[in-house]
Amino acid sequence: MLVKRIILLFFRDKSNVFFSLLAVFIILGLYVLFLGDITAQALQSQLGFESEKTGMIMASIMLGGMVAVTSVTGCMGALGISVEDKQKAAKDFLTSPAPRWKITMGYILGSALVGFIMTLLALVISIAYIYSQGGSFLVTVDILRLLLTVLLSVLCGNSMVYCLSGFIKTQNAFTSASTVLGTLIGFLMGIYIPVGQFPDSVQWLVKCFPMSHAASMFRQILADDELSNLFSAAPPEALEGFRELFGVVYTYGGFTSGFWFSAAVLAVGTVLFYFLSFIKSPTAS
Repeated sequence: MLVKRIILLFFRDKSNVFFSLLAVFIILGLYVLFLGDITAQALQSQLGFESEKTGMIMASIMLGGMVAVTSVTGCMGALGISVEDKQKAAKDFLTSPAPRWKITMGYILGSALVGFIMTLLALVISIAYIYSQGGSFLVTVDILRLLLTVLLSVLCGNSMVYCLSGFIKTQNAFTSASTVLGTLIGFLMGIYIPVGQFPDSVQWLVKCFPMSHAASMFRQILADDELSNLFSAAPPEALEGFRELFGVVYTYGGFTSGFWFSAAVLAVGTVLFYFLSFIKSPTAS
């Protein structure tokens, strides 16, 4: 019942839905207005020639990061309900006959389902835009990998936000924290500035931030095949340099992250942050 309540309350509040998708609209708007041209020029300068595929590839890279951001912001909107309940109805929940662990799981499952729905919506919007720019249809394996990425991304994003909500007592404080986090993760996922242009210390922060690996997974699925075709005549180091620059993969010394490595990072991050939130949460005891 609590899961159903959270989902109904979230989608009944049109402003909550809008602000959860606001990052999607902002990133799309920025990309269409000027980020698309800037990044496409950067790609063409590395290639040394023009290609009609550059716009579509850069859209795939940018929108892959946008979908990963949505997996966090969608969960934020739903978990705002738990903070509001903590502020206004804590006594009602704590004195109810339902075990506290069920209340905790209700908030987690409800916010995760909302995040999954919102992330799928952002993914559909992104794929539609990529197709409009000349992208090819995804094969079944890629669709399955996308669904797995959405699931892991939402679970990890939800665990982080739920852990954060355990330290916040009021709705206003949660709204402020959500604004800061929503802005920060846009940079950490290399949406506004390519990851490779950050100082080395910041790049390591990006590589260690679990949700950055969600963006990497989306980018690999949406852009890697076209990138390989585009750089087929270029030296191998040119392709690897571009993938590192735009956060398609991350390097740790001589090791380069892949799809399954990033999936493992998200899975470990999910377990870690849920464990921390269960320790902190008053409903976990």
